[in-house]
Amino acid sequence: QFTVFLGSITMVGDRRRSSLFDFFLFSASLLCLCLAPITASAHRRKLRFGVDGEFKILQVADMHFANGATTRCLNVLPSQEAHCSDVNTTVFMSRVIAAEKPDLIVFTGDNIMGAGVKDAVKSLNAAFAPAIASKIPWVAILGNHDQESTLTRQELMNHIVKLPNTLSQVNPPEAAHYIDGFGNYNLQIHGAADSSLQNKSVLNLYLLDSGDYSSVPDMGLYDWVKTSQQFWFDRTSKRLQREYNAKPNPQQGMAPGLAYFHIPLPEFWSFDSKNATKGVRQEGTSSASTNSGFFTTMVARGDVKSVFVGHDHVNDFCGKLKGLNLCYGGGFGYHAYGKVGWERRARVVVADLNKERSGKWGDVKSIRTWKRLDDQHLSVVDAQLLWSNSANVSVVF
Repeated sequence: QFTVFLGSITMVGDRRRSSLFDFFLFSASLLCLCLAPITASAHRRKLRFGVDGEFKILQVADMHFANGATTRCLNVLPSQEAHCSDVNTTVFMSRVIAAEKPDLIVFTGDNIMGAGVKDAVKSLNAAFAPAIASKIPWVAILGNHDQESTLTRQELMNHIVKLPNTLSQVNPPEAAHYIDGFGNYNLQIHGAADSSLQNKSVLNLYLLDSGDYSSVPDMGLYDWVKTSQQFWFDRTSKRLQREYNAKPNPQQGMAPGLAYFHIPLPEFWSFDSKNATKGVRQEGTSSASTNSGFFTTMVARGDVKSVFVGHDHVNDFCGKLKGLNLCYGGGFGYHAYGKVGWERRARVVVADLNKERSGKWGDVKSIRTWKRLDDQHLSVVDAQLLWSNSANVSVVF
């Protein structure tokens, strides 16, 4: 598998050859550990804000990884067609990780294109290789195509949670007996070290399995976030609020949250390129035909400030509805369908902390986002403020 990658590095240009060769060698050596069980200490690893008062998340949506160098690209320029493959997806990821240096990488489903995959384990290992090589914590959820190869959704998550440096979970232990899907979990981002909030979660991430295809007759094509998952979300959100408000250092209100899943909510239909806050709509929203009410559930709780999805590759907008941002990641992978001349892209989200009078970092001040394009300069586009806890906040991009 990796000898194929190494032999195809020449396809992406002489000027990157040496660094990419080193990168793939490093990736290959790390992936020999892929089948070893993840240690308990890895799951207990605390995520926290840095000394600069920031926490940065890189969203990778829809890699559609298949079989490496033998997998051809879709919807690229004629000049790219002869030499474009899954390797281009891997190179893009290594470039954007190096440029952004995120604190967490979130893969939001369709990580592999199951229908074209010969061996799901090999494809998963290759798809996540740049994240593993970076040693940056990463997590993954599933889309609607991941399970179309040799592994079920449960088997896919069982494999993912064993990979190096991942904080992914199959399901939360307290809800494993009732929750639908595989890959529902919460990540807590603690305050900066040596601050009064270093032992409190000041930013909460909710990752959910939005399923694949509807199993209910006459209920459309795509699946949705089920009642059991919403129940778990509601209970988890309330528990996190109690902990946030509890001694020591009790805080007021709720810590802000972000939600990540694959299939967009029907409410994404509320926006087009004209009324979205940033970004474009270039295709319809392939949501479930039924509305499970998850948007209403999140609005009612009030802690989630932004939702991030994939699935519709050539939509990359954010729109705001009832105080909740609904954002597409934009298509990342070259084996995924795209639009000729429209660069593959990744979404970056940064949360910033308030500075207290003592000079130490406090709670979350703001959440902002932008996208990185896979062009020569890794261009940054559509920088915007998603949320702030003050009307007078000044945010610098």
